[in-house]
Amino acid sequence: MNSPAPVIALRNLARSFEQGGVRIDVLRGVNLQIAPGEIVALLGPSGSGKSTLLQAVGLLEGGFSGQIQLAGTEASDLDAAGRTTLRREHLGFVYQFHHLLPDFNARENVVLPQLLLGVSRRDAETRANELLGALGLEHRLDHRPSQLSGGEQQRVAVARALANKPKLVLADEPTGNLDEKTADRVLSEFLELVRGQGSSALVATHNERLAARMDRVVRLHEGRIA
Repeated sequence: MNSPAPVIALRNLARSFEQGGVRIDVLRGVNLQIAPGEIVALLGPSGSGKSTLLQAVGLLEGGFSGQIQLAGTEASDLDAAGRTTLRREHLGFVYQFHHLLPDFNARENVVLPQLLLGVSRRDAETRANELLGALGLEHRLDHRPSQLSGGEQQRVAVARALANKPKLVLADEPTGNLDEKTADRVLSEFLELVRGQGSSALVATHNERLAARMDRVVRLHEGRIA
């Protein structure tokens, strides 16, 4: 029986920068596949290129060589509008800092990405209420980010990332700005929701303890997956 096609497949992915007339090779030919429903921890120290790799997978900037195949589509074959559509339909993002819209409440922050995908407001609000309730925020739906604690803000960011049931969630140090107890709780809730809806995830972290709770650990070393 054939294995299901990977959600994301990277082949010989490379990225270099010029700084002060010196070439810096950040990614040196990364090869990685993530299966449907698989949660992968991306380990590496600060400056190892984890964020650069997530930006590539997230189709957030150019300048990369190699192949990025997302949900069976080769990203290099697409123009900017096509990459935006691919990103909107198949990806969710969680960052170390929540990046919530400050003028909108928790529910509205989770509703907006669904409206961009064409979901009706009624269905989007129902989905937002379900996700935020699962994260223990059923009494904070109408609060703006400034009225929420750091842990609550990050839970809203998790709900926003999962709102459109993406095939792949990209998380860049998603609990790095939280104390240990809150980080453990937010990660547990994140993993439970991702697994519950069958999404895959690539989670960049330098925390070995948190990485051990995921399905597989890969390490970025000198620009390659070690």
